[in-house]
Amino acid sequence: MFVFSEKFLNLKQILTEFVELECIPAEKTFFLQMGKVGTPERWRVSLMIIPEVLEELKAKAKTLGLWNLFLAKEYGQYGAGLTNLEYAVLCETLGKSFIAPEACNCSAPDTGNMEVLAKYGNEAQKEKWLKPLLDGKIRSAFAMTEPRVASSDATNIETYITKDPKNPDYYLISGRKWWISGAGDPRCKIYLLMGKNDANNKDKHRQQSVIIIPADTPGITVLRPLTVFGYDDAPHGHCEILFENVRVHKENMILGEGRGFEIVQGRLGPGRIHHCMRQIGFAERALEYHILRVTDSSRKTFGKFLFQHGDVATTIAQSRMEIEGARMLVLAAASQIDKGGAKSAMKQIAMAKVICPNMTLRVIDRSIQAHGGAGVSQDFPLAYMYAGSRTLRIADGPDEVHMMQIARSELKKAKDLSSHYEKQQKIAADFKVKHKL
Repeated sequence: MFVFSEKFLNLKQILTEFVELECIPAEKTFFLQMGKVGTPERWRVSLMIIPEVLEELKAKAKTLGLWNLFLAKEYGQYGAGLTNLEYAVLCETLGKSFIAPEACNCSAPDTGNMEVLAKYGNEAQKEKWLKPLLDGKIRSAFAMTEPRVASSDATNIETYITKDPKNPDYYLISGRKWWISGAGDPRCKIYLLMGKNDANNKDKHRQQSVIIIPADTPGITVLRPLTVFGYDDAPHGHCEILFENVRVHKENMILGEGRGFEIVQGRLGPGRIHHCMRQIGFAERALEYHILRVTDSSRKTFGKFLFQHGDVATTIAQSRMEIEGARMLVLAAASQIDKGGAKSAMKQIAMAKVICPNMTLRVIDRSIQAHGGAGVSQDFPLAYMYAGSRTLRIADGPDEVHMMQIARSELKKAKDLSSHYEKQQKIAADFKVKHKL
């Protein structure tokens, strides 16, 4: 069982009250402010809106000491001093609200980008970009996925980072990226882009680099937003972007040429756990709606409460069991990261990344079913929650990639298992001889 300090439990209580009493009630205002403009090309305008209510919540979060909770102890002065396990617990609470993560400056993709800059950036990069991100003055995006290749295998990426033939102190970046979350936000000031800069390197995992691109650099064209089951996810948005001979100074290269995979793996490990724990929060909220719906005395059918029909009560139990199991897996993965780093927890992270979104989808689906037509309408957040959870089965690596990784880890045991059973057979034979069986 996991043990937490009284100081942390007090922090968790403050965050819980902030999310439940401030963020969730403010969601209606948030979406109303985002939907003020009713034009045929709503996204072009709505992506430029920064809801006032969100800025008000940020000020409250800072006052309450709920700012930048995500950076673990290993990041020293930049972090909130929490372990990965502790932040994983807080992530569940943040995940119950659509707007709480950003209100506390703990939302993707900024969290991952800040971790990259804190862990791999040089002092100049930290001063110029990390500090304003930590202050919440700017936002960022991470450009990796591409529409023309199977990006689940990042060695396929085609965007090139090449030395400027006219001036070797500069790089030229050309390529097309999509699903660039945060790119639609007017506060987005930088892209962290993964591209190929050494196609001739025999080690295919040393061909890529990650470079910082200021968002106002000439040659960048935001082609369109990408909707998720019809949702535009404004204000941050997910965009398709064209980079055409985008010229940036060599000082923007992070860690060095050929270090892209190292950076990306360091970024995705803890980030996946954050996603998973927020999914637990999503599932808990969906279950709350489910319970309230089936116990609503005004919604009796055939003289009974909804939970008294068929297997309705059973579905509540099923959701509770699945949530508890997923939570334990995520906490175990976060604890292992604290003990041995993200690499030591790769299998646990991969399992959580598959199990949590799938679990959340089942819990939300049961809640939708209990709500009938209301469940898929805008009157409840269940449909929006479902869309986001379904997308997570693709984001940060599809289920199939993680399961392939898990299977590979298990299959490595084959030799040891074979040796073990051979020894067991010998022991059994000796046992029979010894006892004359």
